[in-house]
Amino acid sequence: MNNQEKAVKAVELLEKEYPDARCSLTYTNPLQLLIATRLAAQCTDLRVNMVTPALFERFPDVHAFAEADADEVGKYIYSCGFYKTKSKDIVAMCKILIDNYNGIVPDTVEELVKLPGVGRKTANLIVGDIYGKPAVVVDTHCIRITGKLGLHDSKDAAKIEKILRDLLPPKKSNDFCHRLVLHGRAVCNARKPLCSECCLKEICDCYQNHS
Repeated sequence: MNNQEKAVKAVELLEKEYPDARCSLTYTNPLQLLIATRLAAQCTDLRVNMVTPALFERFPDVHAFAEADADEVGKYIYSCGFYKTKSKDIVAMCKILIDNYNGIVPDTVEELVKLPGVGRKTANLIVGDIYGKPAVVVDTHCIRITGKLGLHDSKDAAKIEKILRDLLPPKKSNDFCHRLVLHGRAVCNARKPLCSECCLKEICDCYQNHS
């Protein structure tokens, strides 16, 4: 089985195991997902979902955030960690959205990464979940699990994204990454993986080499 065949098989196995693939961040529009994803950096989605209802009530749209005082935004997101940097990024990105994009969140990775605090992981999430385009969200779960499968031997997120784009069916790549997160939390835990219970063990190089 070559890596392309293995990737397709992994997609099929994870689809069966986790039929409902969706982002665990709570949002109602593109801007809210963009901001929630920025807050989720080095923070759990659960914590972000606890913070954003009050944040989005206080700042309901891009104009409210653009006109906001970063220190006030910081008070709402304090528990997410790195709140000073994140609050400055949020206010700055909203000003840029108004000035350069008519207040609309861009629909390409290339434009999204021009925004303060937005990397390729966040950009791919927006492009995939909001605009329905092929996307590969390379987070820690994706790096770990696809590495164990033997699809790559890298720790570089940009390289892994390119490798997976070439291997995965484009229309299924975004949901595949969401399912990797679910699988990483439930089974392929970084500290204590439950290899004997893993739906991917038949195609996992790590499992096969140590079983």
